[in-house]
Amino acid sequence: MLDLAVAYNRYRFLGDEFLTWLWFLIETDQNTFRVIDPDCTALEIGNRIVLENRKNKSLERISIRGDDAGLEEGRLALKKGALLTELSLIFKTGEHQWQFSLKGESLNLSNFKTPGPPLPPSPEEMEIFLLDKTEQFNKITNFIELAFKAFIKIRVTSKWSAKVVPNIKKWIRSIDV
Repeated sequence: MLDLAVAYNRYRFLGDEFLTWLWFLIETDQNTFRVIDPDCTALEIGNRIVLENRKNKSLERISIRGDDAGLEEGRLALKKGALLTELSLIFKTGEHQWQFSLKGESLNLSNFKTPGPPLPPSPEEMEIFLLDKTEQFNKITNFIELAFKAFIKIRVTSKWSAKVVPNIKKWIRSIDV
């Protein structure tokens, strides 16, 4: 059995690859998200991305934030070999949307914003409000879990290096910056 610290360092790249794969799918194949969750009408990149390039024993970190920030620097970093380490996402269904950030190394969710009304005016309505918010949080955690499972199912097969990686590289080369 691997020591926890050894296992963490050995496999931490998987979360970064997962986020990079998500960006690839966001721009090339939204249908994958509909297969994972039929309610999903779109998954979009939000207002923050963080990329890291760990080549040549040095670390280059690129952070892009802002509601109107362009992704050109991020795309250029991908061309240079960087992977996403943190990604802000917008998950949409019909008339609702959730916003959250996802870290690659731990798959932690943060900056979570759910659809729906603000706090209820009366304490009697608080229980219903909290149950609704919990259900909304569960929707996203279930989506991320299923998306990661789909990623791992592909990642551990020969299809990853034979098809997926070449398609991601082709996508990266086709990006205009």
